[in-house]
Amino acid sequence: MVDTEIAMPNREEGEFWRASYWDAVATRDRDMDGVFFYAVMSTGIYCRPSCPSKRPRRENVVFFRAREAAEGAGFRPCKRCKPESINQRDASSQLVEKVCRYIDTHPDEPATLETLGRALGVSPFYLQRTFKALTGITPRAYADSRRLNSLKAGLREGRSVTRSLYDAGYGSSSRLYERASSQLGMTPARYRKQGSGVTIHYTIAATPIGRMLLAATDRGICLIHFGDAIATLEQELRIEYPKAEIIRADRKLGEHVKTLRAIIQGEHAAELPLDIQATAFQRRVWQALQAIPRGATKSYSKIAADIGHPKAARAVARACAANPVAVAIPCHRVVREDGDTGGYRWGLERKKKLLALEGQTPVARGSRTLRGTSEAKPKLPATVTN
Repeated sequence: MVDTEIAMPNREEGEFWRASYWDAVATRDRDMDGVFFYAVMSTGIYCRPSCPSKRPRRENVVFFRAREAAEGAGFRPCKRCKPESINQRDASSQLVEKVCRYIDTHPDEPATLETLGRALGVSPFYLQRTFKALTGITPRAYADSRRLNSLKAGLREGRSVTRSLYDAGYGSSSRLYERASSQLGMTPARYRKQGSGVTIHYTIAATPIGRMLLAATDRGICLIHFGDAIATLEQELRIEYPKAEIIRADRKLGEHVKTLRAIIQGEHAAELPLDIQATAFQRRVWQALQAIPRGATKSYSKIAADIGHPKAARAVARACAANPVAVAIPCHRVVREDGDTGGYRWGLERKKKLLALEGQTPVARGSRTLRGTSEAKPKLPATVTN
C-alpha cells in the first residue's frame, strides 16, 4: 500500500512513521489523537487513533495527517469517535515533526539535546521527554537510524565507502568507521558489495506451521522465514543478500531444522548459533523475548517495562517486527495489552498455532539460550549498534 497523503522525503522515513501510526491504531493510543487520522478503504470512513470501533485489517488502512486530506480523498468522519471534533496537531506532535525535520536537514551536526533545544527554542529535557513519549525512541536513536539509512543508500548506489561515510555524516575517524561496520553487520566495503564474497546455505522444510526457509552463514543462522510458496521464500532470501553466493544445502542444515521443529512443537531443544546484528535496544527486547517461558505470553508494554523503557511499547513492537529469525527469537509470545493475539509478520494463524502448540507442553526447567556471550540469561551474538 502506498499512502501519498503522508509522503516523506524518502521511503525509510515514511515506513518509520507508518509503523508508528499503525501501532497507535492497534493499541487505540489516545496520545496520538490529533497527530494523524486513519481511514478504512473498505468502509469509506476515517477515524481518530483511539476509535473504539473494531480494528480494521492493516491492508485496508491509509493514514492522513490532516482530516481535510482524508475528506478530500472521499472519506467520511466516523460517527463513533467523531474525528472532526478534535483539535488538529497539538504542540507535542508539532515539536516531534520539527525535531525530525531538523535532524534530516542537518546530517552533519550532532543530534545532541542541547543543539536541538537551542535550534527549536525548547528545553533539552522537555524535548527529550516529548519526543520519546510520542515515538518510543530518543532523538539520538532517530538520528542514528537516519544516518545508517543514508549510508546504506550511498553504498547501494555504488558510491565509494569514503564518500558514503562523509555524506551520511559519519566523519573520517576509524572509531566511526568501526561503528558503521557494527550497524551494518559487516564492513561498509563488504556491504557495498551486497553480500559479495559471503556464502549462505539455505534449506526449505515443512513444519507444523507451514514451509520454513532457514539460511545460515558459517557463523550461524541468519534468517528464518515462513511462507506458503517456495519461490517467494527463495526470492526474499536473494533480495536480502543479492550478491552473496546462495547454495541450497538441505543435508548440511538438517540438524538445525530438527531443532526448530522441536521448538515449534513446544519441546525442549538444543542451542542454536545465530549470526544476526541488532541495535542495543533491539538486543534488550530480543533478550526479553527469549526469557518468556514456553506456554506464556507478555504484552508489548510489559516487555517495555522489563527492559527499563515503560513508555516504549511502540518501539518494542517495531523491534519484534524486525526480528530476522522467527521462532528462534520468540516474538510470537508478545500480545496486546487487552490479551488480543495481535499481529505477526508471518500471519496471525501461524501465531495462534505456535501459541497453541507451546501451551500443550509443560515449561521445562531453565531457559533455552542461544549461543553468544557468556551471560547466564538468554544470549544473542555480541555485535550490536549503539
